[in-house]
Amino acid sequence: MESDKEIDCLGLLCPLPVLRARKVLAGMSAGQVLRVLASDEMAAIDLPHFCATAGHAYLGAAPVAGGQVYMIRCGI
Repeated sequence: MESDKEIDCLGLLCPLPVLRARKVLAGMSAGQVLRVLASDEMAAIDLPHFCATAGHAYLGAAPVAGGQVYMIRCGI
């Protein structure tokens, strides 16, 4: 899946991946897709929860070297 923006949170611990995603999403238009690279295992719980509470669409995750990639569609 193509993304409009990407942030690298590899090596960062909770809550930094969510905080950085929130900051980037605030500057994106509705419908744009953010790709988040994260190695913290809590991101698998935190990012979907953040999306559900903030009005964004969590599109899923996939493994990548050193962590996971999470896809989020901006809903605001």
